[in-house]
Amino acid sequence: MHTPKNVLLVGGSGFIGQQVAHLLVSRGCTVRIPTRRRSRVQSLLTLPTAEVIEANVHDRLTLQNLMEGQDTVINLVGILHSSGGRPYGRDFARAHVALPQAIARTAEAADIKRIVHVSALGAERTAPSEYLRSKADGEAAIRGGSVPWVIMRPSVVFGPGDSFLNLFANLQHLFPVMPLGGAKARMQPVYVGDVAQCIVEALYHVEAINHIYRLCGPHIYTLEQLVKYVGEQIGAIRPILSLPTPLAWLQAAALEFAPGPTLMSRDNLRSLKVDSVCPDDCSLPFGVEATPLESVAPNYLTHKSSRDHYADIRQRARR
Repeated sequence: MHTPKNVLLVGGSGFIGQQVAHLLVSRGCTVRIPTRRRSRVQSLLTLPTAEVIEANVHDRLTLQNLMEGQDTVINLVGILHSSGGRPYGRDFARAHVALPQAIARTAEAADIKRIVHVSALGAERTAPSEYLRSKADGEAAIRGGSVPWVIMRPSVVFGPGDSFLNLFANLQHLFPVMPLGGAKARMQPVYVGDVAQCIVEALYHVEAINHIYRLCGPHIYTLEQLVKYVGEQIGAIRPILSLPTPLAWLQAAALEFAPGPTLMSRDNLRSLKVDSVCPDDCSLPFGVEATPLESVAPNYLTHKSSRDHYADIRQRARR
């Protein structure tokens, strides 16, 4: 059994990463967390065995220095938007492909014992979206190295501070109607705490080596059902206008030029062509029990004031 002691947590300052960091520290691990801005991760600075470092993980020498003395690497880096390109745009190429390539290559030289790489459900080289195609090539880079790996493919991840359910809550506080592209797309949202637990458990199980795990919650919803559910929870039920494909494309193209949170980009619409659901017999690995959305979401959706919603939008617009 692999027993991690020193873990490099790439993307550790993000939504999933902060949960992973707390779990690792609770297991007695020393966690090294690179971040672009140390001041933005106050909750991590107080962790007793966490080392938060301002660093650019895309720099080769910096990545080498970060891996020095580590035995495990977890990569959580992911973005939802990029300039376009074939097979994907440069931002996707940098975050989803070049970085995993660098991690795999550097990990070999650093004698890393295991890499856990977080991808996305539906990642395939033939997928309709640039996001999913780039995620597939990132997986291939990790699998192509000599370091034992574990790949996690979560569906949409929800939880306090998420940019999914909270986004729809914010928008329904602001607008009297919800025009929605991809309304019938199916997804199986998974709780961030469950995802974090699966990632950490993968470090301790020998049977996890060189396996891909799909991570889904217990229930399947359409996007329209989720938006309606959020509206009900926050007391701001809005009519949902399911847009036909041509109008959905026009809306997405226009929103790509808007500041702040993006409801839907054209590439997001392409991703929605692939249902983000697990096979019927699929369950979370390592004995982790999937948390129903309904047992968690009301607690953080209903505790936000109208002022909070405006603050969220300003923060995401970096204003």
